[in-house]
Amino acid sequence: MPMTHISTPPLPHAPQPAAPPRLHHGGRLREAARQYRIALDDWLDLSTGINPHGYPPPPVPAEAWLRLPEDDDGLERAAADHYGLAGPDAPCRLLPVAGSQAAIQTLSRLIPARQVCLFAPSYAEHAHAWRTSERHYCTSVADMEAALPQADVVVVVNPNNPCGRQLPAAQLLDWRHRLAHSGGWLIVDEAFADARPEHSLAPHAGLPGLVVLRSLGKFFGLAGARVGFVLGEPALLARLAALLGPWTLAGPARHVATAALRDTAWQARTRQQLATSSARLAELLTHRGLTPSGGTALFQWLRTAQADALHQHCARQGILLRHFDTPASLRFGLPPDERGWQRLATALDSWSTPPAPAPSSTARHLPASRPRT
Repeated sequence: MPMTHISTPPLPHAPQPAAPPRLHHGGRLREAARQYRIALDDWLDLSTGINPHGYPPPPVPAEAWLRLPEDDDGLERAAADHYGLAGPDAPCRLLPVAGSQAAIQTLSRLIPARQVCLFAPSYAEHAHAWRTSERHYCTSVADMEAALPQADVVVVVNPNNPCGRQLPAAQLLDWRHRLAHSGGWLIVDEAFADARPEHSLAPHAGLPGLVVLRSLGKFFGLAGARVGFVLGEPALLARLAALLGPWTLAGPARHVATAALRDTAWQARTRQQLATSSARLAELLTHRGLTPSGGTALFQWLRTAQADALHQHCARQGILLRHFDTPASLRFGLPPDERGWQRLATALDSWSTPPAPAPSSTARHLPASRPRT
């Protein structure tokens, strides 16, 4: 019997909302190399706030490449110990994710919020993620205190990026208590907290209304592995896990992260080294009339009306800084070696004398590319 073909008219295409613009971050070396026509290998990248002496990854066993990742490989237990979670249920109060950025973009879909309060300046991805809510920006702790009664969600980066402000744990716990009393949430992004873990709220994960975000990208210098954790109430984490789906972390990333979290000796040495390097960076800047406005163990922040000019001056010499428009400021990461320290010092010395247009001989300039036809 011949088959009857029934044709149906095509469904009309519904108009799609325009995609939100992507935000700019540090570490965009290839873009800088093209813009300033300096070879990629000749750049000193101080734009990211990543530890330049990151954790040395151990050899990855072949099984980590061949097999699908499994949740009972020890990563959750190692993370629970590292973040100070007590009790046999500790691993249930954290969820591994592909960098804390994955959680930042997803939490706004799980937590209903009419008004979200954030500090400014701060890590811009948080405000971007909550763009469908009413956002209230606070420039001081007093502003946040005043806004707290109307907030459904408060987002705090602690220590803050880029200004380095560190809020006491007791103050944040008080905010958490007041928010949770009315059904609100406190989200604390601790991407830079590993250098001073005594200020972390991670040990309090599981309290109602508290979410803590951690990352292995900054202190551990494993940004490319894309490993982060969300710490909070098990019910929220279960919903987040269902939304993200299985295998959020690759097997090799889980293997390296487990080793890094367990290596307490490396962590202790690194905290001392970072504190020494950060103090050296602050002194280097201050000695040249560029006294930092704030900072952490991984970066120094300079607020100056000349931020754009100084950023371009350093870029012409193959040194990439993180430039912020509002407020006009620069973030300086830690140089990786003595040559890097000397390059930065030389660039800043030439800026203060005043800046010269000629590029430094340390950077190998490329010929301008021909326009495309």
